[in-house]
Amino acid sequence: MTLNTAATKYENLYAEDFQEKLQEKTGAIVLDVRTPEEFESGRIPQSINMNIMDPMFLNQVSALDKARPYFVYCRSGARSGQACAMMSNMGFEVYNLAGGIMRWSGEMV
Repeated sequence: MTLNTAATKYENLYAEDFQEKLQEKTGAIVLDVRTPEEFESGRIPQSINMNIMDPMFLNQVSALDKARPYFVYCRSGARSGQACAMMSNMGFEVYNLAGGIMRWSGEMV
């Protein structure tokens, strides 16, 4: 199930749908936008960390490959929603984990 409003240019997906879509999308990248400390406390496998609170966040994002889909998450979904809005405005295909990692039921490392 997707949670969208007309204004969003990205998809908010509940954990189960996030997992399914992630498996469907070839070359997908999982992006964790929490702090490095939060990232180290537990993350979705294969995810890369880019702290949205870092002043260099937009510079880091602009260096990413726009041809690949990005699955973005944080703790509760708020920061990742901000990141998805920024990234979609930059031309990225992005999916937000609604409820964040707190709602994630899949594998963690």
